[in-house]
Amino acid sequence: MTTMKNLTKIFAVALALTAAISLSAKDRKDILKVYNWSDYMAEGVIDDFEQWYKEQTGNEIEVIYMTFDVNEAMLSKIEKGHEDYDLVCPSDYIIERMLNTGLLLPLDFDAIPDSINYIYKYRSPYIQKMFSEINPDIDANEYSVAFMWGTTGIIYNKDFVPEEDASTWNVVRNPKYAGKVLMKDAPRDVFAPILICLKQKELQEGTVTLQDLMHDSSDESLEAVKAFLMEAKGGICGFEADLGKEQMTKNRAYVSLNWSGDAMWAMDEAEAVGVNLGYIVPEEGSTVWFDGWVIPKYAQNVTAATYFIDFMSRPDIAIRNMEETGYVASCGAPEVLASQIDSTFAPIDLSYFFGEDAKSVCVNPVQYPDRAVVERCALEHDWGADTEKLLDMWQNVKGSQTSPVTFVIIGIVLIGFVVYFVSKSNAKKSRRGKSRSRR
Repeated sequence: MTTMKNLTKIFAVALALTAAISLSAKDRKDILKVYNWSDYMAEGVIDDFEQWYKEQTGNEIEVIYMTFDVNEAMLSKIEKGHEDYDLVCPSDYIIERMLNTGLLLPLDFDAIPDSINYIYKYRSPYIQKMFSEINPDIDANEYSVAFMWGTTGIIYNKDFVPEEDASTWNVVRNPKYAGKVLMKDAPRDVFAPILICLKQKELQEGTVTLQDLMHDSSDESLEAVKAFLMEAKGGICGFEADLGKEQMTKNRAYVSLNWSGDAMWAMDEAEAVGVNLGYIVPEEGSTVWFDGWVIPKYAQNVTAATYFIDFMSRPDIAIRNMEETGYVASCGAPEVLASQIDSTFAPIDLSYFFGEDAKSVCVNPVQYPDRAVVERCALEHDWGADTEKLLDMWQNVKGSQTSPVTFVIIGIVLIGFVVYFVSKSNAKKSRRGKSRSRR
C-alpha cells in the first residue's frame, strides 16, 4: 500500500515533469533565460522588458529569471554545459576567465535598430576604457556590457572614527578599534587593497603600477598580505558575507571593509536610526569592480538576450535599477546624471564618466567617485590556477587564532538575522546592498 509520504513524492515529481514538458513544448525563441545577482533588478523591470520586446519585434517573450550569490557557482554551471542560460551577469574577473576559456559569444548590436540602440549611444567612456583593460588580447567590449559598478572602501562610524583614521587601510589593524572591525569575507577584494597599501613605496617610486599589483600572485606578496591580516586578526570581530552593513547601522562595529553599494544601503538605514556612517576610498588606492552582461556559448536565444542588454542600458531603466540597488549603472546618459544631482553634496569632477560638461557636478560621491579617486583605483584580474593560493591563504588567516570577540559577534549576528528579517520581510527598502562573493 502506498503511503501518504510516497504519494507526496510522486505528486511533486509529476508537477516537475509537467513544468518541464510545458517549457520544452514552447519554442525556445519565445523564452529568455537570465541568470543575475540577487537583489540586482528593480521591481517591474522584467515585465516591462517583455512588453517592450513585443513592441519592438512583434514576438512574445517569457523571461525566466534566476539568481545567484557566488560567481563561481554560476560559472561552474556554464563550464559544465549543464545550463543553457541566454544571459548572465558575472564580475569583471569572471568575464576575463570566460573570455580566456572561450565561453562567450560576441555581441552583435547591429541587429538592433539604431533608433533604440542605447548601448552605443550611452556607454560611458570610462566603462569602455576599463572593459578594454580586462584582457589585452581580446576587447571585452565586444563580448560584454557593464551593468553596475562600484569601489571597495571603508564604511566607518563618524562618531567614533575620525576621517583621518578611516582614510588609510591601516584602520583595520589600528588597535584603537580592536573588536569593532568587520572584514568582508571576500579574499580577492581584501587582498588587492591591502597589497596596494603595503606597496606604497614602490608605487611612489614608479617601480610598480597599480595594474602590476592586480596581476601579482607571487608568494612574497601573499605572505606580506597574510602578515598584515594576521596582525589585524585580533581586532576583527567578524568575517562577514552580507550582514556587516546591517551590523554597522546598529553601532556593533565601527569599521567595515566593504563595497560602495553596501555603503549606500548602510548609510541610508543608519540615518533613519540616528547612526552617523560615512564611506571613504583610502588614500593609498583601491579597486574598482564591474558586473557585466555576457551571452554564454550555450545560449539558445541570442536575439532576445541582445535586446535585454540594450533595454538595461536605456536611461530610465538604468535609473530605476540604481535607485533600487544603490549601485551605479554603466549608462552615461545625461538623464542619468540629471537624476543624481543633489545640491547638498560638494561639486566633484565626473568628466571621466559623463564627459566635459560634468567637470563640476553635485552628486553623491559614494556612488560616483571623483576623478581623483578613480585615478587611484585599479581593476582586479583573474589569477587562473593561482587563485587556489589566494583561497588557501585566506582560509589560513580565518582559521587560525580565532579572536573570542568573533564568537560574540557570531551570536549577535545570528540573533540579529532572525529579528531583522522577520521585522523587515514585508518592508520595501529604497536601496538594497547586493550580497556578492568575489573569490
